[in-house]
Amino acid sequence: MLDFVPDPSPSLDMAALLINAYEIGDMINQSAEVAEYAYWKTAVDQSQEVKALIRKFEKAKELFDECQRFGRFHPNFHEAKDKVKAIEKELAAIECVTRYKIAEQAVDELLHDIAKQIAGSVSETIKVPGNESSGGGCGGGGSCGCSTGGGCG
Repeated sequence: MLDFVPDPSPSLDMAALLINAYEIGDMINQSAEVAEYAYWKTAVDQSQEVKALIRKFEKAKELFDECQRFGRFHPNFHEAKDKVKAIEKELAAIECVTRYKIAEQAVDELLHDIAKQIAGSVSETIKVPGNESSGGGCGGGGSCGCSTGGGCG
C-alpha cells in the first residue's frame, strides 16, 4: 500500500512579498495625494494662527473635561462645551486646516482602496475596515498633528 503525501503548497516567498510591499509604499509616497497631504500638513504645522488656536483649544478642552467629570449638571458644562465647539469651528475656518483635512481624507481613501484591492485578490469575502468612525483632524484635540504646527502661508 502506498502512502499518499500531498504535494506541499508553494511556500510564500516573504522576501519577494516584502520587496513588492516596499515598492507599493514608494508608489504611494510618490502619489499626488501624499504630496498634497504633506504640503498642507507642513502649512498647518507652521501656522502661528493654528498654533494659537490649538493652545486655546487645549485649555478649553481641559476645562470641558473637568466639567464633564460631573456631567451636564456641572454649572459650567454647557458653556465649556460651547467654547470647545466654537474653537473647533474657528480652526475649521482656516484654509490650511480645511485643505489638510481634505488631503488627509484623500490619502485615507487611497490606502483603503489599496487594502481592498489586496484583500480582494486573496478572497472577495475578506473584510477591510475603514477609518470612517475614527476621530482625528483638528477637531479631535490636536490628533491631526497640528498642535505642533504653525502657518498656512
